Amino acid sequence: MIEEMRLRGLGVIDDASLPLGPGFTAITGETGAGKTMVVTGLGLLLGHRADTGVVRSGSAQATADGIWRIAEGGTAAERVREAGGELELLGDGTAELLVGRAVSVQGRGRATLGGRPVPTGVLAELADELVVVHGQSDQLRLRAASAQRDALDRYAGAPVANLLERFRAELAEYRALADEADTIERDRDARGREAEEIRAALADLEQLAPVAGEDVELAQRAERLANVEELRIAASVAHEAIAGESEAPDASTLLAEARRSLERAPDTALQELAELAADLGYRAAELATSLSAYLADLDDAGPHELAAVEERRAQLAAVIRVHGSLDEAIAFAETGSARLLELDDDGDRIERLRAQRDAALARLDTAAAELTAARTEAAARLGAAVTVEARALALPDAEVVVRVSPAAESHAGRDEVAILLAPHPGAEPRPVSRGASGGELSRIMLAIEVVIAATDPVPTFVFDEVDAGIGGAAAIEVGRRLARLAQSAQVIAVTHLAQVAAFATNHLTVQKSSDGTVTASSVRRLTAADRETEMARLLSGLTDSDVALTHARELLTLAHAGES
Repeated sequence: MIEEMRLRGLGVIDDASLPLGPGFTAITGETGAGKTMVVTGLGLLLGHRADTGVVRSGSAQATADGIWRIAEGGTAAERVREAGGELELLGDGTAELLVGRAVSVQGRGRATLGGRPVPTGVLAELADELVVVHGQSDQLRLRAASAQRDALDRYAGAPVANLLERFRAELAEYRALADEADTIERDRDARGREAEEIRAALADLEQLAPVAGEDVELAQRAERLANVEELRIAASVAHEAIAGESEAPDASTLLAEARRSLERAPDTALQELAELAADLGYRAAELATSLSAYLADLDDAGPHELAAVEERRAQLAAVIRVHGSLDEAIAFAETGSARLLELDDDGDRIERLRAQRDAALARLDTAAAELTAARTEAAARLGAAVTVEARALALPDAEVVVRVSPAAESHAGRDEVAILLAPHPGAEPRPVSRGASGGELSRIMLAIEVVIAATDPVPTFVFDEVDAGIGGAAAIEVGRRLARLAQSAQVIAVTHLAQVAAFATNHLTVQKSSDGTVTASSVRRLTAADRETEMARLLSGLTDSDVALTHARELLTLAHAGES
């Protein structure tokens, strides 16, 4: 609920604080005193679109600040935390939330949630869970077909909510299967061409049989073969120097002589060096053997080997151009087979998808039919209940009909919901958007909210002159319904009727000062005699009339006769 709201620089309001709290709060005041600005300020806190025209003349900006009490573990609290806002835990399962909004004369705005700047849209998201506003312009909400369907679904509760969730799941599965089947059929020719290309590429790779790293090895081999004579000379000279057969001593012979000389020396230090000389001799012998093998490999290279290597490299280069690298070509040889199996299975796959799609459609049809049946049953109950409420709200002969009819398929089902009003017996029910006046529509909206609140309560309801165009006994019934609604929710109503204000448990009055402004002291919570005086003013315009005061006391007694 909203515990308190402070408005500054808003319309005629200079600075005003409104203590709200639980139950039914009625806000009254003289014409032009700024009662509607209260609803405007609340709209700013709920993320409504800001208009620079609401900024008070002479003020740099208009601000609205509110203190909300919300459930500590509810979805609203979770959304606040997601936005980075802070909550003050109160220890009773609830938390205090600060919400702020500012609008400058230049059109710039600022919104805060839990002390954290946030986009205005975050306030609007939060408002969807916390508040329902019914103002004179908000009557358009009930005119929308989607809003009427939502109203029915709210009233129907869990049975329809569960069926709607099932319908949406079946719809998603059906559309996924249908899209997949359509895609395969639409792309069948392209997929056929892809299969042929993969088949040809796999055949080429199978014939070529490339080996990982082969292209690098062949490049090295080609370079060696292209310089075979130069390489032979270099290797031969090195081999001769290490283990040659000429008369000149080679490295191996010299290392062997050095080792023997050191081994014969009487010094242990030189004998240890002999081991190093022996190791060098072994390594020289190993090098000589490797050079011999290298020379033998060069000798084995025939005159046509370079041509064969270059031909193989050309074949591999063609594959690399297609696949990007030899490793990717080898990988394609493995994955391409699986893709080819998938493409070759298109015919059977389409048949399987069609069968799955048809089965999904049958389940979707069943879910849609069950959803329609549940809505139709709930529509009859909602129409009857709203009719009872409407007849008590100065529509004594009215009948409200909630009709469910077929509509184009959407995520909300295959139903169109229309709330119809027959103003008198024998009249053809017409959509409330065309058959109801503004005042009638306000009362129909109130009747619907009272009925729905029993199954799907909203934390806070705000009504801006929902009693327009009525009076007398009908106004008393409006007050009675608002009081009933306040048993399960917070209700805030701007009204000019004493018959409505009498039922409030919290009565605030907005008064202009002599200079035409509304200051903090000009919004007062009325009790006892002060409330009777305000009620008398609402009834007759007089505050010192004994008759009006007596009538005011009678209204208050009537309104609270059932309270203990």
